[in-house]
Amino acid sequence: MICNGKTVEKKAVIQVAELMAAAARTAPKGCGIDNLEVLILDGEEKDNLAKSMEKYGTEWKIDFMVRDSHNVETADALMLMGAKIHPILLDHCGYCGYKNCGENIKNNGICSFNTGDLGIAIGSAVSVAANHRIDNRTIYTAGKIAMEIGLFPKDVRVAYGILLSVSSKNPFFDRGTADNDAVKREKR
Repeated sequence: MICNGKTVEKKAVIQVAELMAAAARTAPKGCGIDNLEVLILDGEEKDNLAKSMEKYGTEWKIDFMVRDSHNVETADALMLMGAKIHPILLDHCGYCGYKNCGENIKNNGICSFNTGDLGIAIGSAVSVAANHRIDNRTIYTAGKIAMEIGLFPKDVRVAYGILLSVSSKNPFFDRGTADNDAVKREKR
């Protein structure tokens, strides 16, 4: 059997994304409450998200969102991670800026434990990518648009994307602007 390098590399990215999902799921969470949602996109679904990001970035006049849309298009895969926002009912915590969880809920606030847990899960996931030498970069714009177009359940109110790639040079390093040559490199 002969396996083409690009085919094997693409499989490796997906395998590592799956390992990243496991690392995110097992990351510590406040009071052991799991509010994490994870999606892995490649192919047409990933490219559709990139098109949506470019559309919204253009409409909202957010240049870096357009730049990030090109990064999503360039990526071999994209992991999306979001936090369902459900206060964990530590009534005197106050980290969210409200007096208690009841006040947070009444004002449609965001529980700081939910977002903190998301950050820890992202850290666990990207460490797996790094350990397997998969180029990666975390961006909020992909998560924002994934929520906007309904890829996540409605109770996910904070999300990020993790770009994943195998290439001779990390395409997410010299990002600059949407006009940056590294961002415009030909799709593999």
